[in-house]
Amino acid sequence: MSLPDSAPQRRVLADRLEAAGALKSPKWRAAVEAVPRELFLNPGVFLPVDGGRWRPVTALGTASEEWLQIAYSDQSLATQLDGHLTADQAAEPVTGVPTSSSTTPVTVVGMIEELEVEEGQTILEIGTGTGYSTALMCHRLGEDNVTTVEVDPEVAARADSALEEAGFSTWTVTGDGLLGHPARASYDRVIATCAVRRIPYTWVRQTKPGGIILATIGSWPYGTGLAKVTVNEDGSAEGRIIGRSSFMQARSQAATPLAGDLSARTAYADTERPAKVPPSLLEEWMPAFLTQLTIPGARFVRASDRSGAPLLYLFDAERESFAAFTEDCSGWTVRQGGPVALWDRIECAIGAWQDAGQPDIDAVQLDITERAHSYRIGERAALRWEHLLA
Repeated sequence: MSLPDSAPQRRVLADRLEAAGALKSPKWRAAVEAVPRELFLNPGVFLPVDGGRWRPVTALGTASEEWLQIAYSDQSLATQLDGHLTADQAAEPVTGVPTSSSTTPVTVVGMIEELEVEEGQTILEIGTGTGYSTALMCHRLGEDNVTTVEVDPEVAARADSALEEAGFSTWTVTGDGLLGHPARASYDRVIATCAVRRIPYTWVRQTKPGGIILATIGSWPYGTGLAKVTVNEDGSAEGRIIGRSSFMQARSQAATPLAGDLSARTAYADTERPAKVPPSLLEEWMPAFLTQLTIPGARFVRASDRSGAPLLYLFDAERESFAAFTEDCSGWTVRQGGPVALWDRIECAIGAWQDAGQPDIDAVQLDITERAHSYRIGERAALRWEHLLA
């Protein structure tokens, strides 16, 4: 299919990104106006429809005007489901979990602006995905200064094809991005386009002193934060969470959905009491982030009983502990089991956060050493967390 020139759509996109405050520098604007996003969506995308399903839309099966409208819309576009399914392999709406996507342009451009790159600097990108962000960085810095790593060989092959069609000869390194890329000793910038539970120290080692690492931290699909840290001469790194951010989990860290009878998993509780803080608060972004800081392995699960009444659960497989919640006319009741009283700890953290005035996620400071990740909000002991590295 021969598409019309998308230069007008690219200029309009740049205007929108600039108005939104994501696009700030002329050189990145030049990259946005030069790189055709539609090249990085082949063979097609999945658009959400009712019932939790996805409607396949292919470049070859869609009118050119509609395809460009999709390509330059302000939304993330799923390009793969369940680790293998692409839009050209489905004729009707399907169910599935997105495992690769073209992230919304405002997020992509906002992140690469935060890298504060300068001419001649080198970038390591973890998670090539469609290759659109790779192309923007190649246009800005030159393809020899961009190394990109993708764990999925099929995704990498499609990205390479799109990059070549866009005029770039950089090639994707296939492998586990959490291990970095040992071919080059150090980079000026490291950016991850997937979420990680914590920044691997490997990335710190591969970043030059004074260099910046940008990555989304968290293991939930929401309640995650964009960390921006600068590497020090002594091999440590420090910075903060600069805002909310949501990316797919790195493949090697993606959690397997809990299966089986959840009531059986929580049958034997050690304590039962009224909840001081409603567990429904965990559906909000900052309390969810605080929960992940307090219990890094926490899994929050929503369910319902046979009558349709809500049931909420927290599980921590590493500590073999759980908290189960039920609601009635008097409020929420929590039952806890295992060696760690999960909800006691979370209530303490959320209470301290509320007493501190409920600061947003950009108040979180972060320090990284080879031994641990340390997070803090202000000087309160209850708002300090240390995650030891295995």
